[in-house]
Amino acid sequence: MGTRWHPIEYAFWASTLLPFLLFPNHLVLASQIAITALFALSLDLILGYAGIVSLGHAAFFGLGAYTAGIISKYGYGEPLIGLLVGPAVAGLAGYASSFIIARFRHLTLIMITMGLGFLLLEAANSAEWLTGGSDGLQGIRIGPILGRLRFDLWGYTAYAYSLTVLFLVFLVARRLINSPFGLALTGIRENPMRMPAIGAPSRSHIRTIYTISAIVAGIAGTVLAQTTSTVSLGVLDFQRSAEVVIILVLGGAGRLYGGLVGAIIFMVARDQFSGIAPQYWYFWIGALLVTVVMLLPNGILGGLAALTASWRGKAS
Repeated sequence: MGTRWHPIEYAFWASTLLPFLLFPNHLVLASQIAITALFALSLDLILGYAGIVSLGHAAFFGLGAYTAGIISKYGYGEPLIGLLVGPAVAGLAGYASSFIIARFRHLTLIMITMGLGFLLLEAANSAEWLTGGSDGLQGIRIGPILGRLRFDLWGYTAYAYSLTVLFLVFLVARRLINSPFGLALTGIRENPMRMPAIGAPSRSHIRTIYTISAIVAGIAGTVLAQTTSTVSLGVLDFQRSAEVVIILVLGGAGRLYGGLVGAIIFMVARDQFSGIAPQYWYFWIGALLVTVVMLLPNGILGGLAALTASWRGKAS
């Protein structure tokens, strides 16, 4: 993806406004998709571009959600304040853990990130006085945005808010990936041993992108807490970390739009499959994942890119 916008990108973002017109009864689902896409984007920054595998990324998502919920409980319910404080806490945690992350790769890294996620989950479960434990955080009071826009039951404000945050974060991520720093991350992903040999500060770059990724995940968690006014241990659950990896596999990691497309497909499929067979919907999700991986190993966007390149080659 270059720095110039492709017409397909304009079409994609224009299509995100269609739920307001065509699916007004599904705006709550649309806001959940936007939040999930934002979370997937945060993981794509480290997995797709720097090659950092994480199965505990929900830790930062949950930190953002709990922070936003807790400060609203004590009188700071303005969403924009939460949108600053929640990601800041997640970013601090990401920066602290990045010194460990930058030293390891592959299987060891998977185990470390998973372990950190489990530690935070159990800490939240134990600190009932602060988080509410297994009962969830009580007393969340989210105010209107800028004192004017209240979160309504139909999801108009929630979707507009979630979509706006997603778009703004995407713009920053897009600029970051297309910068020299983004190219250095790609080099680290492709050959982590050679990059230090040519003088690139690989560990410093990894710490930086891991911190940024944690901040973006914290933003996603914050928006979830604010649009739903609920925070439970589920925001830190391993399942959430695993699902976002599935989303990237479906959409195509390392393509920036992969997480967004994957989130749409996964969330819509889950909504439909759970309606058909509430007890067995994971079976159909698994079948979808296996089919996509077998037919399109690089994800849906990767497969479309390969088909486009093949078509252009035949045309020329």
